[in-house]
Amino acid sequence: MDLVNRPRRLRRTDAIRRLNRETRLSAEALIYPIFVDETLSGVRPIPSLPGQNHYGLDSVCQAVEECLSHGVRHCILFGLPAEKDACGSSAWAERGIIQEAVRAIKASYPDFTVITDVCMCEYTDHGHCGILHGHEVDNDETLEHLARIAVSHAAAGADMVAPSDMMDGHVAALRRALDENGFQHVSIMAYSAKYASAFYGPFREAAGSAPSFGDRKGYQMDPHNSREALRECALDAAEGADILMVKPALSYLDVIRTCADRFDLPMCAYSVSGEYAMIKAAASAGLVDEQRILCETALSIFRAGADMLITYYAREIADAIRRGDIG
Repeated sequence: MDLVNRPRRLRRTDAIRRLNRETRLSAEALIYPIFVDETLSGVRPIPSLPGQNHYGLDSVCQAVEECLSHGVRHCILFGLPAEKDACGSSAWAERGIIQEAVRAIKASYPDFTVITDVCMCEYTDHGHCGILHGHEVDNDETLEHLARIAVSHAAAGADMVAPSDMMDGHVAALRRALDENGFQHVSIMAYSAKYASAFYGPFREAAGSAPSFGDRKGYQMDPHNSREALRECALDAAEGADILMVKPALSYLDVIRTCADRFDLPMCAYSVSGEYAMIKAAASAGLVDEQRILCETALSIFRAGADMLITYYAREIADAIRRGDIG
């Protein structure tokens, strides 16, 4: 047998296997979603997302402390307001739920990265992501409101804003408004390729953001399309986005890979509520090993090309990295 040229299947020790890993994860690349409820005092479990909580303004720093105890240093905030109306006016109120949550976090943890979701679905009484004329969202009128929301978040101390509404021109509108108001340092994470997915159900229950009629397919992406994601990313990059995003993650790994290869900007993936809930349900039924599955799915997302990951499992993944299970 030709021992020099034969194919090799390497058998390695644990130390050598870790040394040879092509994909490496870091807790610095993890972003944890935090839900803040204006009507709540203390902490309340979220039924649709086992292991996740709603936090009141008096307890939101507890969520940050929990993140830091696991080595997670970044969050994205979602607000549940006390009042909703047709134009989502509480979204840009000076003393709105997100604005107050940002101030509370930054007062105690100034170095903790706070990203804010910029959208209107949690704040409108109809649950759509913009201003309605009849049953249709007015894209350009919505941009004016989104810009006001972003500026109010920046004024409260947000490090980054993340428009998730999928309106055309939203990145340019936010960048212009932020710059004009002296917030040139505030970054924009664009939900560039946000698909009209069935995986959002648990989030919509958690955030109280389900539309009261119709759906969002008119302004979110068709799951059949991948080349469209390239066009959407290109538009956001040209408008001034600092980070691009693909959402959801697991069913769109091919899109993450394609967009990461095409663009020089950092690529974020959002492992959404339905993905988390499926793992939780399967683990609860004894069908899978939860720790191994959450590690393997996170690894697949980074292997596909993501530079950072928004995930409800951020704390557990950070622990796994520290243990050496992944990383």
